[in-house]
Amino acid sequence: MFRTAFAATLLIATPAAAQQLTAEQTAKVDAIVAEALKSSGVPSASVAIVRDGKIVFTKAYGDQGPGIAKGPDANAKYQIASISKQFTAAAILLLADEGKLSLDDKVSKWLPDVTDADAITIRQLLSHTAGLQDYWPQDYSFKAMETAVPPQQIVDRWAKKPLDFAPGTAWQYSNTGYVVAGMIIEKASGRKLLDYLQARIFKPLGMDAIDQDKAVGKGFPQGTHRYALGPVRPAKPAADGWLWAAGELAMSAADLAKWDIARIERTVMPARDWAVQETEVKLADGSPTHYGLGVSLGEHAGKKEVSHGGEAVGFLSSNVVIPEERFAVVSLVNADFGGAHDAIAEGITDLLLPVTKPATAVLDQERDRLARKLFDQLRAGTPDRSLMTEDANYFFDATALGDYRASLLPLGEPLAFEPIGKARLRGGFVNRNYRIRYKDRSLIAVTYAEPGAGGKFEQFLVMPR
Repeated sequence: MFRTAFAATLLIATPAAAQQLTAEQTAKVDAIVAEALKSSGVPSASVAIVRDGKIVFTKAYGDQGPGIAKGPDANAKYQIASISKQFTAAAILLLADEGKLSLDDKVSKWLPDVTDADAITIRQLLSHTAGLQDYWPQDYSFKAMETAVPPQQIVDRWAKKPLDFAPGTAWQYSNTGYVVAGMIIEKASGRKLLDYLQARIFKPLGMDAIDQDKAVGKGFPQGTHRYALGPVRPAKPAADGWLWAAGELAMSAADLAKWDIARIERTVMPARDWAVQETEVKLADGSPTHYGLGVSLGEHAGKKEVSHGGEAVGFLSSNVVIPEERFAVVSLVNADFGGAHDAIAEGITDLLLPVTKPATAVLDQERDRLARKLFDQLRAGTPDRSLMTEDANYFFDATALGDYRASLLPLGEPLAFEPIGKARLRGGFVNRNYRIRYKDRSLIAVTYAEPGAGGKFEQFLVMPR
């Protein structure tokens, strides 16, 4: 179904803007994207680069699928998923400016049926410190996602569970908190969430953003996924409603770059709102979270980096802004595997603003041992299903197991199975990732497991790195 013409490209840029990247830099950007697509098997990417507060480069690469008739289109709208959270947070900030709510309002003022609503603030919803359990920690769509869902149903199922922790005492990524925030936006504004965003943000900035649930079929990139190193397959979209205020948008890379420019220039919202969004929310004991309101916060060569990633069914995205450098890069791909989106964003950032990266940490040895055990079983096509949760067993159907075995077993024994990054809590599970090295390639395993040494695996996704 997918053409392998990774070198096919479409460039949309004015002559004046294009001159701001040298020919050598342009060639290196092309090489970064081409290598990321080739090594991962990801079909296509769409990229935008901002320098000096202006869009200087937009380009689409590869095969966007049968919905795009004439080659890669830099105007094609990719689903940006959780990058949408910063727009949801911006809507809250704008409503606060209008005097319709406060970041420190208790959720009970708006949705009293949420667990411990009188102890949770809107600020905590937006900073993932509310304690509400995440309804979608998995990197795949589970069975319930085959059926359309209204926001209230998500709230009823997940936001009425006991909290994972007391509000403000820990950080745990929670899509659930953003669904609650979206419902508050609609109550406070008296408008649909997307209507409010259209009026206050998209129209003023000239952005053509749409509901990601509608970005399917003719005229839109085809989302894809892959089981281990099996064939690239079309991804079946989740039913309507599952991403909503937690990941509601689809747009082109250039449109997302317009928002990044607004961040750099402090337009469309008062400067104080941008500052609040980019201020780290600390825990009650003063511990850092490295997160503001819908944005991750870090440093790049000693300067603040404001970023976020996104994952929808069949799509991954990365958005990085370094306001002080007046720089941003957007990387969108039509695949939910392979990590090409991050490789592209990081490669372009390192090319244009080089910096040395820190070393990674070592993880728990017992969980590493169990992860290696299940990996070996999956590549043999004979997993011990007692090691996996009900959702993981649903995911590993005959097709998935067949692709895992057919693509992984011929590779033989890996040279190394190494933990990367730090374990982190999400949705009641512990996320650990692994690099799997062979003589001529590297893979990555993204795992989620129940807490504890013997916790069952909720997810075990293997993909090219």
